[in-house]
Amino acid sequence: MQSSGPLVLRLKKADLEAVIKHSRAEFPKEACGLLSGKFITENSALTAVVEKVYMMRNVEGSTVSYFMEPKEQFMAMKEMRVEGMELVGIYHSHPGVPAYPSQKDVSLAFYPDAAYLIVSLMAQAVDFRAFQIIDAEIRGIEIQIIGDRGRGGDA
Repeated sequence: MQSSGPLVLRLKKADLEAVIKHSRAEFPKEACGLLSGKFITENSALTAVVEKVYMMRNVEGSTVSYFMEPKEQFMAMKEMRVEGMELVGIYHSHPGVPAYPSQKDVSLAFYPDAAYLIVSLMAQAVDFRAFQIIDAEIRGIEIQIIGDRGRGGDA
């Protein structure tokens, strides 16, 4: 699936809010989850369009790393396949550091097509950024937030 052009992450405002809420609820531990949807090509960019958020349990219970509960992850992946969806992204939070992939994040980036969304809770205002990680190379990617009715801006 790898595209030579840039990857864009597109998600609904409500889905981003759910990811942030999950991240806050797990604080000071890292939250984690999966983003399912479809890849589409627009203007020579591969766009990961999020249709569903799967909130996973971090079995490490750590403030600096995460490991998704394997049975939950398996069931989510199975549901994606049954629904004709793809894994388009993975998210996790950084409770005390910026929204940028750590060395461990990079070493465990097994899905080169996926967007990696990181939510930082280190400041009063939540910061979130997305990346594509291919062969240990980190590329910042655009995040498009759409209203719940499928158009830009507030719904």
